[in-house]
Amino acid sequence: MVTVEQLEKELKQGTLEPLYLLYGEEIYLLESCLKRMKKIFGQTQVGINEIRMDDTSVSHLISDIETPAFGYEKKLIIARNTGLFQTEGKKKTENPMVQKLLTYLEENENVWKKAVVLIFIEETVNKNALYKWIEKQGITVEFSYLKPAQMVARLKAIAKAYEVNLPEAVAMYLIETVGCNMQDAMNELRKLIEYTGKGGTIEKKAIDLLCIPQMDSVIFDLTDNLGKKNMQKALEVLQSLLYQKEPMQKILIMLYNHFKKLYFMKIAERENKNAAEVLNLKPNQSFLMGKYKTQASYFKEKELRNLLEALICLDSDAKLGKIDLEIGVEAVLCRYCAA
Repeated sequence: MVTVEQLEKELKQGTLEPLYLLYGEEIYLLESCLKRMKKIFGQTQVGINEIRMDDTSVSHLISDIETPAFGYEKKLIIARNTGLFQTEGKKKTENPMVQKLLTYLEENENVWKKAVVLIFIEETVNKNALYKWIEKQGITVEFSYLKPAQMVARLKAIAKAYEVNLPEAVAMYLIETVGCNMQDAMNELRKLIEYTGKGGTIEKKAIDLLCIPQMDSVIFDLTDNLGKKNMQKALEVLQSLLYQKEPMQKILIMLYNHFKKLYFMKIAERENKNAAEVLNLKPNQSFLMGKYKTQASYFKEKELRNLLEALICLDSDAKLGKIDLEIGVEAVLCRYCAA
């Protein structure tokens, strides 16, 4: 397996290998690499020297590999979410196509490597026999969400390319606001670049003005105000979520999960445990540790437990039609602030 950075470096040199497996949750970087790969490959004609397939057409993969490119030196085959790297059922049986394809690739390696560039793109993979074979014979790359420092470096480089300055602290604030998805961050950065203009510097107030905050970020904001007993501001944040058409049930679940993490943080601190492990934070979420710790300090352990119990009871009462969910959430928050 190679890293995303290693793949990008190889693509900058303008060379392509015959076989790739690209997978993971960071779609923006994956699609950016795929775009470079298609550019390196050169001119294509869909259906002739560019074949696109998915799980409904992957059964034709071998015949597509064997069919000549008709007037072109090579054929580019892009196979998305084929199911070849997944297992089915409780017994975790593999797609019967896997062994058939594996046998073909092994027995005809000298032929297909000269004729095609085969790119598999998957959201998730099981490391089955086909995966392991591609890992040895081709290039596999996992596109995980970037860590905050990696995202900051990329965002600063993109802003610099447009001759706009993005201070590191502001870049970090952007990530905290819109989340660790590179596509979301890029969409917001484009707006900020246009708003700031060539030669300008992006500021935090521009992010507050223009960017659409991730729901997690809004929940942090609501909790900050709740912890500081600023009920009016907390309700304003709640109303802003409703204004953005967020379902009340989703807001309730987000609040419950957030307060549960704060409760676990209090327990981890009391029992001297690794809070990041207790909260099950991913490496790219390490920057949240400080925020969770700060917010947990606003509450006593018993208060958080009472809040969680109140939200559970509210969910049950709302489903039984005893109370309107929106009114119930407001009542729970007001009850805490009045305590």
